[in-house]
Amino acid sequence: MQLFVNKRQASECLSLSDSTLKKYRLNGEWIEGVHWVRINSRCVRYNLALLKDWVQNRGNPKAHIRAIEAYQRSLLGYQRKQKT
Repeated sequence: MQLFVNKRQASECLSLSDSTLKKYRLNGEWIEGVHWVRINSRCVRYNLALLKDWVQNRGNPKAHIRAIEAYQRSLLGYQRKQKT
């Protein structure tokens, strides 16, 4: 499974429209650098695994926060920081 996907792929996988993806991004529902990343001024990529978890756990924010924390721990930069 791809970790980061374009808006078409995210839209298809989550059954959400492009405008809904943008709405969640711009209103702060999804966190930049966690749920989505800006590659450049015209290119955004979505973290599909975390967005799927967000959809599944909308009624249980604590569970989603645990998924975010697990994702962050899995990043190489986080691992290097913890070792020093």
